[in-house]
Amino acid sequence: MPYEHQLRVRYGDCDRQAVVYNANYMVYIDEATEIWVRSVSPQGDYRELNWEWQVVRAVIDWYGSARDADILTIDTAVVRYGNTSFDFGFIGRIEDRIIFKARTVCVSQVAVTLEKIPIPDAVKDMLGEPVDWDVPV
Repeated sequence: MPYEHQLRVRYGDCDRQAVVYNANYMVYIDEATEIWVRSVSPQGDYRELNWEWQVVRAVIDWYGSARDADILTIDTAVVRYGNTSFDFGFIGRIEDRIIFKARTVCVSQVAVTLEKIPIPDAVKDMLGEPVDWDVPV
């Protein structure tokens, strides 16, 4: 079940070249993921399921640059489920122009203790079936 997140690029997110500083894309995909997962969680808090996730790997490929005041749309979805890990995929665009594609590999954990666990069925039901997107591996 893909999710579409929009944000306006802030002046302070840009570097001296007037484009979004590359590390800020990680902030953007983290925000998109957090808002999406909260929006589909019971009472808006995934920790109610005694579940949390931790990013253990991230890959981003850039195809263009976002600039101050651009409206950046980030499509977000699960692209792979394993036993204890899963991948979020991201496609960032300004209108129809692709700016970046990314993937984060995440580990499923118990909330608070952060003990690694199999992905709960309730979480899979909440996030939906994986989509087949062309994002970095």
